[in-house]
Amino acid sequence: MCGINGFNFIDKGLIHEMNETTKHRGPDDAGVFLSANYSLGHNRLSIIDLSQAGHQPMHGKDKRYTIVYNGEIYNFLDIRKELIAKGYVFVSDTDTEVILCAYEEWGSDCLEKFNGMFAFAILDNQTGRLFLARDRVGIKPLYYYHKEGVFIFSSEAKAIFKHKIDKTINKDALNIYFRLLYVPAPLTIWENVYKLEPGHYAVVERGKMEIKRYWEMEEKPLIYDREYLESEISNLLTDSIKMQLVSDRPVGVFLSGGIDSTIIAGVASSFSKNIKTFSVGFEETAQAEKYNNDAKVARKTAHHFGTIHNEYILSPKDIKNSLEDSIYHMDEPISNHVQAVNLLLAREASKQVAVVLGGDGGDELFGGYERYYYNYLIDRFQKIPKFLRKNIVTEIIFDIVGKSSLYEKINTPPGVSRYLNFLSQKEDQIELFLCREYNNPAATAEWYKKLYFNTVDKKNFTRQFMRTDLLSWLPSESLVRSDKMSMASGLEQRVPFLDHRLVELADRIPLEYKIGGKGIHIGKAGTGYKGKDILKRAMSAYLPDFVLDQPKWGWFSPAAKWIRGDLKGYFEEVLSPSYCVGTKDMFDFNAIQKILKDHQSGQKYALNTLWSIFTFQIWYKRFME
Repeated sequence: MCGINGFNFIDKGLIHEMNETTKHRGPDDAGVFLSANYSLGHNRLSIIDLSQAGHQPMHGKDKRYTIVYNGEIYNFLDIRKELIAKGYVFVSDTDTEVILCAYEEWGSDCLEKFNGMFAFAILDNQTGRLFLARDRVGIKPLYYYHKEGVFIFSSEAKAIFKHKIDKTINKDALNIYFRLLYVPAPLTIWENVYKLEPGHYAVVERGKMEIKRYWEMEEKPLIYDREYLESEISNLLTDSIKMQLVSDRPVGVFLSGGIDSTIIAGVASSFSKNIKTFSVGFEETAQAEKYNNDAKVARKTAHHFGTIHNEYILSPKDIKNSLEDSIYHMDEPISNHVQAVNLLLAREASKQVAVVLGGDGGDELFGGYERYYYNYLIDRFQKIPKFLRKNIVTEIIFDIVGKSSLYEKINTPPGVSRYLNFLSQKEDQIELFLCREYNNPAATAEWYKKLYFNTVDKKNFTRQFMRTDLLSWLPSESLVRSDKMSMASGLEQRVPFLDHRLVELADRIPLEYKIGGKGIHIGKAGTGYKGKDILKRAMSAYLPDFVLDQPKWGWFSPAAKWIRGDLKGYFEEVLSPSYCVGTKDMFDFNAIQKILKDHQSGQKYALNTLWSIFTFQIWYKRFME
């Protein structure tokens, strides 16, 4: 796991500056290479082959090709054997050299062979052609700037701004941020700076850039053989976890009280003794059970599997002291009140291990989120003639499942509007604080229609809904948070659920097998949606009853309470017009002060709104001023 940097001109001082900016991603080694027309830089976190043979930038035979690479290829030994049979001679035990030789042998088709997480750049020193690629689901980040023949790339956007380029906010991205609380690829918050989309590669030559998709979810028929599916899920997930335990340095597991990390901890402990697990809790509050249930179950799970468990209890002071760091390391404004928690957990884990496995992706693949269940219900209700949907019986049914607010969504047809009804913040709240000159309510729907809803699957919209999360929310919010918070601590985080073989299989599983099908019961409010039915069946050997029997909690933090208490003064400072000169014309601070006071007094709950503005204020002051 590393940091990569580069640009298409020569400047030794500047490439060293970029490396210095991303050194937290690779504290073990650093290197630069200057070609006739490129400057390449690398920071190394040594995981496989800890010797100097793994130094980067790495050159191939005859020094024609040079690579800078971030990530892990889990099946590199198999590919290495295939290349050796073709006559290749290796001088290291690294996956980096395997990628380099694979590219030399197969060109861009080498990407089809890789099972892993990666972002890399390979320079052809003969032709000046630069090849860049990002893994299928976007586990590793790759940012780039391209304007008037100048091309710059990096694992982190902050390194790109070591160059004297404009920092202009993209107004569409700004609007998407305040509605979805993140900015989806290929956009970033800035003009002319982009994220290479997952499953894509790019070729840069003579100042021009061409981007191509090399992987996408194919339209294959659903598989209805439940026994076969359960067997395949078990085999693939077990194999993925086994492969991702391979490391020349210690490996641990981020353990929550949920299904996904429990499975990982269980499988990992069956392969390796003395696995270390890591979880967090919060100092005692009036609602300690709500905020510490996750830690409580994780503690019990660790005992069940016999892992060496580490639990960290965080105070509001801990959070306050790390908030600015967490926002800085995210590069873009991404509003999530668990970011600082992620950072603190990673810092503690990095004192004992160099690699952790996490449960990202399980909900998106197997239907863990309530929004999939309720969207599925709406799809079924829309098969009822429209005039009957207004019947009071329909409203009563949604009241019974505890989501009377869904009644307003029931007549929204499949498509971008339905998707945003579940994911977007309320327009009436945004128009209170975002000034008219900056506010464009249509921007989010326009971009999402262009990127994900150009065509609508009316027969199986919930499948399309889940795919959209996999393509947008997962890489641009969840995975980037996992990457940035772990790498800020010099820690590699791996995600076994996102093995592309499992991703492709999960897409072919009927929705009713995931969310319950005949097992979906409309019960009284509070019974909770559990979901992931087929995953639980497939991996039942690793799921103790005390994990299975609990409803899906989500990962709560006392953030709303902090704003009313321990962080009250901090929020009042950051959400004032004097905090940041550059945002005075963007926001109505009188309205923001009222939203804050109403939240603090308990009149109105506004955690997402306040946290999004708070994050943006700190981000703007750090990055734009």
